[in-house]
Amino acid sequence: MIYSENEILQYIEENDVKFVKLTFCDLNGRLKNISILSSELAVTFERGVRVAAKKISGFEAANGKDLFLFPDAQTMTVLPWRPQQGRVIRMFCYIRYKDGTPFEGDSRYFLKKAMKSAVNSGYCFRFGTSCEFTLFLKDEKGIPTKIPHDFAGYCDIAPDDKGENIRRDVCLTLEQMGIQPVSSRHESGCGQHEIDFNSSSALKAADTFLSFKSAVKSVAETHGVHASFMPKPLRNDCGNGMHISFTVFPDSDFLEERVSECGGMVKSAAAGIMDHIREFTLFTNSTVNSYARLGEFTAPRDIIWSDEEGSQLIRMSPDSDDTAVELRVSDCVCNPYLVLGLMIYAAMEGMASGAVLPEKNSGTERLPEDLEKAAELAENSEFLKRYIPESILNIIIGKSREEWKEYSSAYNKEAYEDKKFFSSL
Repeated sequence: MIYSENEILQYIEENDVKFVKLTFCDLNGRLKNISILSSELAVTFERGVRVAAKKISGFEAANGKDLFLFPDAQTMTVLPWRPQQGRVIRMFCYIRYKDGTPFEGDSRYFLKKAMKSAVNSGYCFRFGTSCEFTLFLKDEKGIPTKIPHDFAGYCDIAPDDKGENIRRDVCLTLEQMGIQPVSSRHESGCGQHEIDFNSSSALKAADTFLSFKSAVKSVAETHGVHASFMPKPLRNDCGNGMHISFTVFPDSDFLEERVSECGGMVKSAAAGIMDHIREFTLFTNSTVNSYARLGEFTAPRDIIWSDEEGSQLIRMSPDSDDTAVELRVSDCVCNPYLVLGLMIYAAMEGMASGAVLPEKNSGTERLPEDLEKAAELAENSEFLKRYIPESILNIIIGKSREEWKEYSSAYNKEAYEDKKFFSSL
């Protein structure tokens, strides 16, 4: 249900809401929040809440200026894992300067601009996600271990699948938040699970993804296990990815007689993404650990497409009425607002130029082999420079290079990755 600001204020009075979490994410896609008393929300809608920009990754682009969080009333939801007496609600926020100007590092605003650009060009995009995570046991002190929660395989059932009740609770929690998962199952890896979501607007899909991650982490804690979205938590097992499906339509209407036109649009949109994917792999796969997953256990490495199961970058069925395109490279530690926004821009460039798909399962280009190469490609990308502010792009590239330098100088690289990513992602 979508609320107005006045309806939220009324809801607070009638439902014993005591705290409001103002939620946003840094440039790395990690969730942050500031909590306020519900009595402060009315003035917050008008004036925002100040956030210390220098303490947030990527927000140094504000150059010492104050930044303010402004809640988006349409994203209000109750947090089901918090107490029912003295309830807590959450809203995603836009980030602005004191004069109301949008902050250039607000990735949610970046996606909103991309959506507006698509509509102005006559296109409507819808996105869905399929998200993987791995559950691990904790030791007697409550510290996460690298022992998987179970050793079941793809679509196995209980008692081999020990995460069945956890997936159920995650799905029920999301349902209480107004989010409807499509399906859930045990995936191929030990302790690995997947939950899928229907397509929606780009902004809602990105918000849903971050809400899903938060729900998984919180529900896992109540079950005494650790949930990790680390792309490659176990060296000899499947990594955790996020498949992103999208469709594109003429914005005017969805009339059946325009299906053939849609099919041609989708082919060019997919070709546009294939043309630019190497340039924005730094965004779909943003950590050194991300590249340990690519090329193994059907995770893509070659920039090819197919309508069959396999390790292709893109899966689609261009000769049928099913116009969905699935991008299979991303992982769950990306910033979804930036990734979906860049997918929209790449797809639009493909449609504008009439880009042509190569032959199925053919192509000589590969995704960058590591974070260093991804940063180099991003730095030289005219595509990225057209859409991402220079100061923000430089910060993202700089931080990626710092991470690569740390990783390269680490004596035990696997230990470095575990320390940096296992507990926090």
